[in-house]
Amino acid sequence: MNYRSKQLAGRAAQVQLLLVAVAVLVPAVALLGDAATQRLRPVSTPLAITPPPGNVAFLSGHASGTQGYTCLPASDGTNAWTVNAARPEATLFTDALGQPEQIVTHFLSLNLNPNQNAPKQPAPGGNATWQSSTDSSRVWATATGHIEAGSDASCPNKGSLPCLLLQSIGNQAGPSGGTVMERVTYIQRLNTQGGVAPKSACSVGQSELVAYTADYYFFRSAK
Repeated sequence: MNYRSKQLAGRAAQVQLLLVAVAVLVPAVALLGDAATQRLRPVSTPLAITPPPGNVAFLSGHASGTQGYTCLPASDGTNAWTVNAARPEATLFTDALGQPEQIVTHFLSLNLNPNQNAPKQPAPGGNATWQSSTDSSRVWATATGHIEAGSDASCPNKGSLPCLLLQSIGNQAGPSGGTVMERVTYIQRLNTQGGVAPKSACSVGQSELVAYTADYYFFRSAK
């Protein structure tokens, strides 16, 4: 085989590998897109953290992140770890073709598009935010109900963060018109593990990040 033939054979092999990669990638992307439109079977939960009738679960993800705590003076004259509302951070994943795929990031940001549920006074530092990793749409939400960890099968791990029901207080479409988070009405945080305040003594101003995991379910109007 001469040099020219080797070149052509090499290029043909590269094209073939590229086509194989595309063939694998396209179903994965389609799967993530479908996740934004499908209805899920919701987890059975106590009334306190169950969305009202007329809302359907359409997206879920397993989160791994941290909750921040700051040491502040307590009313009894001692110092105590206090949850730092400005420091929730997590990444949500789903399974795509047997591999974890990032679908949502969770952090704090200013509510740029408040709805009728938003408080009249914006929270200092911003609100809990979930942003789609596929289309950059966002939802801001605040807790409206909770149960203690270890009190129900949906929240079984005693000594962990409470499980929550959160209601949308603002939604925003992605820069290209994406609507994954723009249509969210409620969010459930379930199956929490870890994330509670440290038990160690602390000095005022000291901060600590505590790891946690949880399952998040996103709901939208059934209409």
